[in-house]
Amino acid sequence: MVLLGFSSGVPIYLVGNTLGFWMRENGIELSTIGFLSWVGLAYSLKFLWAPLVDKTDAPLFGRWLGRRRGWMLLAQLVVAAALVGMVLIQPREDVVTIAGIGLDRLLVFGGLALAVAFASATQDIVIDAWRIESASSNEQQGLLTSSSTLGYRGALLVTDALILIMAAHVGWSLSYLWMAALMGVGMVAVMIAREPVASGVTSGLPATLWTPRGLFDAIVGPFIAFFAQHGRFAFVMLLAICLYRMPDFVMGPMANPFYADLGIDKETVGAVRGSVGLIATIVGIAAAGLSAVRFGFMPTLLAGAVLGPGSNLAFAYLALHGSDAGVFTAAMVIDNFCSGYAGVALIGYMSSLTSLGYTATQYALLSSFYALAGKVLKGFSGVWVEQLAVGRTLLEGYALFFTGTALIGIPAIVLCIVLWRRPPVQPSVRAADVVG
Repeated sequence: MVLLGFSSGVPIYLVGNTLGFWMRENGIELSTIGFLSWVGLAYSLKFLWAPLVDKTDAPLFGRWLGRRRGWMLLAQLVVAAALVGMVLIQPREDVVTIAGIGLDRLLVFGGLALAVAFASATQDIVIDAWRIESASSNEQQGLLTSSSTLGYRGALLVTDALILIMAAHVGWSLSYLWMAALMGVGMVAVMIAREPVASGVTSGLPATLWTPRGLFDAIVGPFIAFFAQHGRFAFVMLLAICLYRMPDFVMGPMANPFYADLGIDKETVGAVRGSVGLIATIVGIAAAGLSAVRFGFMPTLLAGAVLGPGSNLAFAYLALHGSDAGVFTAAMVIDNFCSGYAGVALIGYMSSLTSLGYTATQYALLSSFYALAGKVLKGFSGVWVEQLAVGRTLLEGYALFFTGTALIGIPAIVLCIVLWRRPPVQPSVRAADVVG
């Protein structure tokens, strides 16, 4: 689970926050960086193709490895190939000639980044399903979630911290090639892992997807089962999940450009993230995992709803204080602990809501809602910083922006309190009993 979590985490920053650092150093405008972050919408729209992944075997590899592992390997190969393509194209504002046709380089580069995001989102669908189907109890699910998050955060350390140190010495291109090679970790994990028995569960419905009943079950069944099981609270759940990490998503594309504009070099950012930042992340993940086992999902979820957006205020203080190494380190510690805690809290809660037979699709629905609104809004993050800086310094614009992202986390706190007070519901209802 640690290895699969690592594989899941490798691509996300390479087409997100880290990519913003590379683009900013190449002179790309903040607004363009923000708009290109929309490739991350693939992670939020994955519920659209999750039914296909849930009910069919992967081309080439499905019969050999099984449904879950087959899709994992195919997705990992596509991610690695598209990352190599990004290295060959480079993020610059000029024209590149492909097959004798002149194309806007940034457009082609963005297309390859979108391919990485699409394949990475597909990998996430299957890894999440594998994790949920492999657990035999809520307690084991909490530990598997912590293990997955530990591996995931380890990958973020590499792609958000160590890569900056590498880029300072060997350049961005070679650094991204090494990241493509790291997808091999996931491929090794696929070979080690066992195909979960639950991946073949069809909930008593026809095993053939390509029939009217099979299509209905694959596409509509998961949503009917979810809303029938949770009733009117289903809408509250989806709204809370949608708003829970919005402050982090909206802030995300501007973090690395902010460091560049603040005058903090790549090596310093990477060194802090890779040392005290890593420790803070591990402590946050462990704290959330222990809290989920000791106190349950809901108290842990509420604590994460407070900690997550609260950490954004540290960046606002940093913007006003300047590039002081001590303040920057403190901000990184706060952010990494809170992000690690909130991430585990939300993943554990969402995992507890799925039904066997629809694991991949229902979890894809929940994880899509958790990111969709935030990833739509984050495309405008560069524009907002530029507008807030009008009549002020750029750093003052950043400070106002970070404060605003913290405030938009308040509604999620209120919704978590509402969900905590709802009557308990057993998440073990068979989906077939609802749909059939």
